Amino acid sequence: MWMTLGILSFLAFIVLAVYGFICLVKKNGRAKKAWLASLVAFILFFIGAVNDSEQPTEKQTANVESKKEQVSAKPTAIDNTPQAQTSAPVVNPARLKAKVLSVTDGDTFKINLNGKEETVRMILVDTPETKHPDKPVQPFGPEASKFSSELLTGKEVELEKDVSERDKYGRLLFYVYVDGKSVQEQLLEKGLARVAVYPPDVKYVDQYRAIQDKARKAGVGIWSIENYARDDGYHPEVQRPTTQPTQEPTKTQQQPQPAPQPAPAPQPQPSNVYYKNCSEARAAGAAPLHRGDPGYRTALDRDGDGVACE
Repeated sequence: MWMTLGILSFLAFIVLAVYGFICLVKKNGRAKKAWLASLVAFILFFIGAVNDSEQPTEKQTANVESKKEQVSAKPTAIDNTPQAQTSAPVVNPARLKAKVLSVTDGDTFKINLNGKEETVRMILVDTPETKHPDKPVQPFGPEASKFSSELLTGKEVELEKDVSERDKYGRLLFYVYVDGKSVQEQLLEKGLARVAVYPPDVKYVDQYRAIQDKARKAGVGIWSIENYARDDGYHPEVQRPTTQPTQEPTKTQQQPQPAPQPAPAPQPQPSNVYYKNCSEARAAGAAPLHRGDPGYRTALDRDGDGVACE
């Protein structure tokens, strides 16, 4: 619009200016009015030219639209800042790697750590004994030891720490993984270990107990013997030899049976029994001593399983 007005104003300015010049030459009184009109036309032309320069041309408008399309077509950059990745899965904490030298029993083995031989005790599990200095080989102890030996010997394992670094015997305490799988969980699944809690190392206790419950319900391994595995340890004394049924005697072989005699009344046990050590208890024929038995005391129960001088 302003461009059209400017062109018309410019033409009017030219025509009026020429007309005014002619009137001046002929000494016509209209020359002054013609020049005044041409001045107005020039002013209108100037206003039109200024406004026209401020309006974008079609080419400029097309360029602006093209740039907008190019910007919208660009893929959105991925935000790799920590705040943008809060929903990403949590990465497992770094685990220590070491090579297994030998397996002692189901829950204990030796490793080469930084050129030094160390003994590792698996956290939160306890397998039946096979090499305890004061205990005989317990049921399913050899099976647990064989399983761990086949799984770990010569392998590179990953070791995960909890709170404590070592136990009272100086053994390193770790959760153990081989080929990315938890060794503790595998022992529990097969009924070759029970959950043994020693605070403050309880990171996976709920998870391990859930696995133990499944094995107990299935009656596998240590759970196939009723009351053998308990919270305070293993009780091999619950096992009883299986008796073979005898043949029923014939009538001619049947002998009159004596009348049953009343059982003798239990004799009161002395409460002041004291054994200086397990050797003294064994010499007295009192070993093993169970919690509550005369002479039992925690100093004689080295592993705290409720049975002393085993």
